[in-house]
Amino acid sequence: MSRRFGKRKEEDDYASEGDNPPKKSSRTDDSDDADGIVVCEISKNRRVSVRSFQGKIMVDIREFYVKDGKQMPGRKGISLSMDQWNVLRDHADEIDELVANS
Repeated sequence: MSRRFGKRKEEDDYASEGDNPPKKSSRTDDSDDADGIVVCEISKNRRVSVRSFQGKIMVDIREFYVKDGKQMPGRKGISLSMDQWNVLRDHADEIDELVANS
C-alpha cells in the first residue's frame, strides 16, 4: 500500500540494501515555457498559458518559482480543457457581478 503523505521509512524505499536509490529526473528545457504560449502574467509568480498536453489544448493557470535562476512551474495551479475554459468564460459576467456586489 502506498502512502501519499508523510516520510517513507528507508526499508520501504528499496527492494534490498544493495540497490541504489532511484535517480530523480529533472527538466532540462532551456526555456521555461517551451511547450506553451504565455498569454499573460497575472502577478510576479503567476501565469496564464495555452499549451498542448497529450494532444489536447489546455489553458494553464499556474504559480511559478525560481530555481537556479530559472522560472519553473509549481504544483499550485489548474489546467482547464477547452470545454472547462468555455464554461468559465461563459460565466465571467456572472462572476464579475458577484465580485462587484461583495
